[in-house]
Amino acid sequence: MENDEVVHVSATVIEHAQRPRNYGKPTLANGHARITGECGDTMEMWVMVRDEVVERASFTTDGCAPSLACGSIATTLAEGKSLEDAASVSQDDIVQALGGLPTEVVHCAALASATLRAACENYAKAVAQRRQPASSSEGAHCGSCTDRSCTAQNRRPNETEEEFAQRQKLEQRLCRIRHKIVVLSGKGGVGKSTVAVNLAVGLAQDGCTVGLLDVDFHGPSVPTMLGLEGQKPYSHDGELIPVERNGVKVLSLGFFLESPDDAVIWRGPMKVGVIRQLLQDGAWGDLDFLVIDCPPGTGDEPLSVFQLLGKVDGAVIVTTPQRVAEIDVRKSITFCRKLSVPVLGVVENMGAFACPHCGKTTAILRDGAGKRIAEEMRIRYLGSIPVDPLVAETSDDGSPIIETYPDSAAGLSLRRTVDEIGRLVAAGASHATCDTEDKQKETHDANRHPHS
Repeated sequence: MENDEVVHVSATVIEHAQRPRNYGKPTLANGHARITGECGDTMEMWVMVRDEVVERASFTTDGCAPSLACGSIATTLAEGKSLEDAASVSQDDIVQALGGLPTEVVHCAALASATLRAACENYAKAVAQRRQPASSSEGAHCGSCTDRSCTAQNRRPNETEEEFAQRQKLEQRLCRIRHKIVVLSGKGGVGKSTVAVNLAVGLAQDGCTVGLLDVDFHGPSVPTMLGLEGQKPYSHDGELIPVERNGVKVLSLGFFLESPDDAVIWRGPMKVGVIRQLLQDGAWGDLDFLVIDCPPGTGDEPLSVFQLLGKVDGAVIVTTPQRVAEIDVRKSITFCRKLSVPVLGVVENMGAFACPHCGKTTAILRDGAGKRIAEEMRIRYLGSIPVDPLVAETSDDGSPIIETYPDSAAGLSLRRTVDEIGRLVAAGASHATCDTEDKQKETHDANRHPHS
């Protein structure tokens, strides 16, 4: 009589199968993959990558206990590793870390390895799309440009030689900037500059080359928020060299004021001239993103920015929950539409307050303006940033919360917003119809006419 073969399973396999680590869809991730293996099991993995390091990894699977164990150990192995090393976690690495696997379930380790690698590659592909070189190379000039659709190819009627030369110089700068995002608000004090600064820093954290232009002439707060007060750009060979901080090139009128108490008392033509000079003479180089922090409202500065930039990827509109801000934000959205500027979406700042002691959430201001605006104006809702004392603290200290306290409530909210904006721009979604427009319109119409 033959004895049945006894299959020995390690204690590590049992532990990870019964109590899997990192199981479940995360709130925040910037890399994702879903693969169905040869046995029919499907595994999904998510990674959160910062500075080319996998900070967190998580997974789900509809498979058996070995599939749970392999997903658990694969994500555990990935965390803390460089993106390249995490993507290289192999089937053998997983089997070894589990203390061995029966031959008939080794395919679960292969599935976990392949899914982890695909999630890392998904992140890398998204970054590569954002970092795709601009259309013209260093030293190119309009006379040698092959893009016949460029508006700087030919002189316009009634345009002087000097005006034509200035326009070509501006276009030479702009064509080396792949994506342009303008941050607007209907009124002041809603946190527009906070969003602009954290957006620029967050994109730089993702490995993108980023410029930040502050044209809020009457309240240039970007130097303070980035800890750059007292620093000055300098001129070299006719170019204005931006101040750099952690991969972000910054130009702001605040750098040129003799004292932070100085008031800027300029009429429209003067403002337009300075905006043109900052864009035209700034040594921005090849950028993946240029983020422009505009002053509140729909006056000369945002109008001039859009006219000078020409094609932009879109505008991000910032509001707070109360109705006073909501009314003015709608004007900003209408302003963009009249100028044929895509609206990437609306961000609600100063949302609910999450108590750091008990965790209870309290809506200090009226709740839901951001979502309501998105539904009624048929634009995307890019999230709500909670009221968090750390936002004010980090802004005053010149250390954006997205890099100083990335795991705080506000830091996580801003990171989700940055990732969504980056995804939309990389996918070219800003030039398409909002993917939720039809559903939002149906809901809105139903609410208005419930008995029709």
